[in-house]
Amino acid sequence: MNTLEKVKQLVAEQLCISAEDIKEDSNIIEDLGADSLDVVELLMSFEDEFNVSIPDEKLEELKTIKQIVTAIDENKK
Repeated sequence: MNTLEKVKQLVAEQLCISAEDIKEDSNIIEDLGADSLDVVELLMSFEDEFNVSIPDEKLEELKTIKQIVTAIDENKK
């Protein structure tokens, strides 16, 4: 499973939505209905799942699924 598919799976589980409804350009908050707590929990899940650490200053930039996937790939150890 590639990074995109795994991110979609984690987002779907966290937000109780179908992975098929999640697109690369989906905005986590506006399109998928996440609130700020969901976003924090998702980021912790991504960091655990992919063994990455995403810098706090980068978090504000992560609005879409594609941006999250790119950040994870850039920070993989």
